[in-house]
Formats: sequence, C-alpha cells, structure tokens
Amino acid sequence: MDRTSLIAGMESALPAMLADIEALVTCESPSADLAAVAASADLVARLGSERLGVTPDRIVVDGRSHLRWQFGDGPSRVLLLAHHDTVWPIGSLATHPFSVDDGVMRGPGCFDMKAGLVMALYATAALDDRSGVTILVTGDEELGSPSSRELIESEAAGCIAALVLEASADGGALKTERKGVSLYRVRALGRAAHAGLEPHRGINATIELAHQALAVAALGDPELGTTVTPTLLSAGTTTNTVPAAGEFAVDARVRDGAEQLRVDASMRGLRPRLEGATLEVTGGPNRPPLSATSSAALFARATAVAEELGQPPLKCAAVGGGSDGNFTAGIGTPTLDGLGAVGGGAHADDEHVLVAELPARAALIAALLADLFEADPQSASTNRSGASRPGQP
Repeated sequence: MDRTSLIAGMESALPAMLADIEALVTCESPSADLAAVAASADLVARLGSERLGVTPDRIVVDGRSHLRWQFGDGPSRVLLLAHHDTVWPIGSLATHPFSVDDGVMRGPGCFDMKAGLVMALYATAALDDRSGVTILVTGDEELGSPSSRELIESEAAGCIAALVLEASADGGALKTERKGVSLYRVRALGRAAHAGLEPHRGINATIELAHQALAVAALGDPELGTTVTPTLLSAGTTTNTVPAAGEFAVDARVRDGAEQLRVDASMRGLRPRLEGATLEVTGGPNRPPLSATSSAALFARATAVAEELGQPPLKCAAVGGGSDGNFTAGIGTPTLDGLGAVGGGAHADDEHVLVAELPARAALIAALLADLFEADPQSASTNRSGASRPGQP
C-alpha cells in the first residue's frame, strides 16, 4: 500500500465522509428503540454497501439489529468493531442539531461513535486486498451488548487483532486499557408500618439500604483503581409509611480479573443489618477488563505505522468506561481501542468531532490493517480475492 497516496485519498474523501456521518447522526438510534435501531441499520447497510461494494449480513437477536461484512474465503484474521446505537433519545436533534462550524462537528452520537463507524468503512474500502477482514457493527453496545456479546466473541475468536473504532481518549489517545465492569442490584425487604402511629412495628428498608450503600462503597480501592459506586436508589410507597422494600443499583469498575472476583464475592456476601430484614443481590460481572497486556503489541505496531505515515507520535490512555473491546480482550484476542474520532463530550451536550483529524485517523486504520496482514503468514496463505464471503445470520 502506497502510504502517500493513502493519505491523499482520505483527504479527497473527506467531503463524502462528512456526508455519510451527517446521514448517520441525523438518523437517530437510541439503543432501547428497536424500530429506530432497525432504521439505522438499514442506513448503515446502504452506506456500507456503497463504500465496500457488497451487502452485509443482517443479524437480528432479540429484536436488535446488527450488521456484519466478511471478506475472503479464508478465516477472519482482523475484526473491526463498531456500534450504531447511541444514548441520545429521539428528538435530540431538535436541541443538538448536526453542524460543522470552524472545523468542529457536533450532533448526537457523532463522537460516540458514528464518525468511527464511517472511518471503518472508508479504511477497509482503501485496502488493496480485504481478505480476512470482518466488520461488525452492533446495535446495543450502549446497553452493555446483551444481544451481541456472543456474536462479538464468536467473531473475535481466532483473530490476530480486534480494532475497536470507539472514540479516542483526550487528545486523540488510543485506549490501551479499560476497566472491567460489574453491575448489581441490591434489594432490601422489610415490613411496612405507619410512620407516625407505630414506626417501631416496621422494618425500615430505607435504613437497611443506607447501611448496605455504605458497605458497598467501602469495597472500592483507590490504590488499585477499583470503584464500587451505589447509584440509582428507590424505596417506599408513601411519605407516612415505613418502607417495606427498596433497592439500589451498583456500578463497579476494576482493572484486573482478580479484583472483579473479589468485588463479586463481597457483593454476594452482603448480610442484613436490621433484625428481620432480608437482602437480595442480583447481577454480576458484565465486561471483563481490557488489560494493558492485551493491547501493548498492537499499540507498538500502530505507533510504528503512524511514524511511517508522518503523523505525530501516538499517545495511549487507560480509561474507566467499558466497550465491546472488553469482550474481545476477555477471550484472549489482542485488542486496540479508541481508534475512532478525535474530539470529546461523549454522552454530553458538548459532544464533538475535530473534522481535520478524520482523514489522518482513517489513513492510520487502513495502514494498520495492511501492516497486520503483511506480518501475518496465515493471512497470506488464505484466498486473496478480496470478495465478501457469505455469512449465516
């Protein structure tokens, strides 16, 4: 691959990239709205087919729409991973319209992660040979990937690399470490009573939850980077009734598997503090950690490729948020995350993308793909037709 012509090609493709990103951003796709996600999948399929020359497999699981492009007759060797759902509800465009002003793109989901999805399409289209590439675009990542996790892990199995097109960290840094995520719900059951006449006859679920919330928060370990955070809480029925039941959610983030197991055991070991109260703890690990060892070799390779392209030295970052890259790393596939848009404000009012960075980033992805295949003898021995191979939904 001619690296000079690659960069020039991405620069000339920028107007088309911007048009494709605008089309995706203005097709709102909140994760919980199955019809909206299905419509978004239709659009992603159409745009991807135009750029890649082939249609994807459409995979619907539990009503959620995912897309997969597979190239070549041999096994998949590199997985490009993206998602087309967002956290923004229908109607967000009214208050956060798509715009490009002074080199800054704005709009719901532009940074997380519709720009990255478009870059995946353009980077793959730029390859002289696509054999061994799989592009997987899921529709429920923002919910924790309940219907797509098995698909993601299946597609990543046996690959030499998973490249995740999630948005970059601050300053364009790649994400070489992500914390594992565990999600729990702690429910307390007590006994109702009149709060004014005979509160002593009740067993106050709110007070029990207060004890438990303090115990849960104490499971965190700042030195190890472990956070265990009680979040959404509800209890009781009326203001003059001792609450008979209540619950709170827990978000736990850890850097390694041992910590995830420790927190899990401690959560399941919670015991009631009030006489007569009972506890129910449900949930557990949702995403395994993406450790630095999972990404180190790929980051080194990406750094060398960036240097060959004449780009500034790459930076890396460890972040607390989870992604589907946690799943690919969790099954042992080398994983590099944060290859998507440069900008900021994910899930926030100031969500934005730096337009000038789009061509360089897309060129980096394409060059990294080519470099991985050049270095992989198994890829060289597979069918090199570059055609898309049929897949079974």
